[in-house]
Amino acid sequence: MKNCINISMKKNGVIIKIDENAEQKDIISNLKSKMTELKNLYKDDKTPITIVGKVLKNKEMDEIQNVIKTFIDITVNFDSPTVLGLHGIKKSFNKEIATSETKFHKGSLRSGQKIEFEGSLVIIGDVNPGAEVIAGENIVVLGQLRGLAHAGAKGNRDAIIEAVQIDATQLRIADVIKEIEKEEEEEIKRVKTSAYINENGEMILE
Repeated sequence: MKNCINISMKKNGVIIKIDENAEQKDIISNLKSKMTELKNLYKDDKTPITIVGKVLKNKEMDEIQNVIKTFIDITVNFDSPTVLGLHGIKKSFNKEIATSETKFHKGSLRSGQKIEFEGSLVIIGDVNPGAEVIAGENIVVLGQLRGLAHAGAKGNRDAIIEAVQIDATQLRIADVIKEIEKEEEEEIKRVKTSAYINENGEMILE
């Protein structure tokens, strides 16, 4: 079983760092196996636990909290964004996204429509197949992303793409292109909401 959890004691409490690429079943299994180690840090201490690292869904947070509270009656905090927004989003390896000028577009984009902006774009609606969204910085879609999205169009590899659901056949960040093969499509429909370039220059969908 791959270790995907690191526990450390800091001045203001205990930090549990979760690997950004870890599966939930491995996280829960690792956490259960480390409960003895965790309990030893709490002999006479009631400082809170903070979970960092991977961006977690609400259901995943509940599962993790339930495992910890089964062994230790302690406050559990999650240092990860729970809502979309250019100021709240962080990459799962904790690199902050830079603030940029932002344009908001209200309404869904139909096939043949195209929006370009030098800063960041927030689409309040869906981006349908055949539509294009191109931004010099970040792209946030408060709906389904099924058309073309190109973030960091001027070469910014730190740009990100976020959507309620990513169901596109191609994504672009700076000069990196991700073609989504047919066998990947069902997986993406279920779980993928974020795209970014990692430290190895690869585009990651999660």
